[in-house]
Amino acid sequence: MDLNRIKQILSSSAEIDVVYNGASVWIDHLNEDGRTATVHLRGPLEERTTVEISELQERS
Repeated sequence: MDLNRIKQILSSSAEIDVVYNGASVWIDHLNEDGRTATVHLRGPLEERTTVEISELQERS
């Protein structure tokens, strides 16, 4: 996924399905380096992880 799409998703009020390594995740925020984002799994676990934005995929 590219930087502009991450920004669009973060500013959207819609629920957009994003996948990281086959798991649905919420994007919490884009990190200052512009290459990584902090995400957490959808569901009861709130553990946050920093990932490369290039590894995120939007499920259509």
